[in-house]
Amino acid sequence: MSRLMNQIRFYNFISGVLCQQQADPLCRECKAFENTAARMKEGLSELEDLLAGNTESVSPEMRAATAETRGRLEVLRIPVGAVGQKKAGRCKMPEGVCFIKLSKAICDRI
Repeated sequence: MSRLMNQIRFYNFISGVLCQQQADPLCRECKAFENTAARMKEGLSELEDLLAGNTESVSPEMRAATAETRGRLEVLRIPVGAVGQKKAGRCKMPEGVCFIKLSKAICDRI
């Protein structure tokens, strides 16, 4: 159950990151943003399916966080056919540093 709770918390976190970076002139037009947003929407749908089968074991607060996450992801303006901003030479973050990818890496560890 702690893994499920951590997944709910992660999706809530990453939805906030994506909403915030949507205002960034580079991130909002980046392939990393496009790919991550699409994967997070898919992953949240799978999580919601899992939650549907665990109604009594998930707190109302975690259910509310899931609903909040869904709301954030639904309003994202996801670019189509975006270009990697680093590869295009526009993003000057250090090698291996990406606001979106670093946030997504958390999911791989839970």
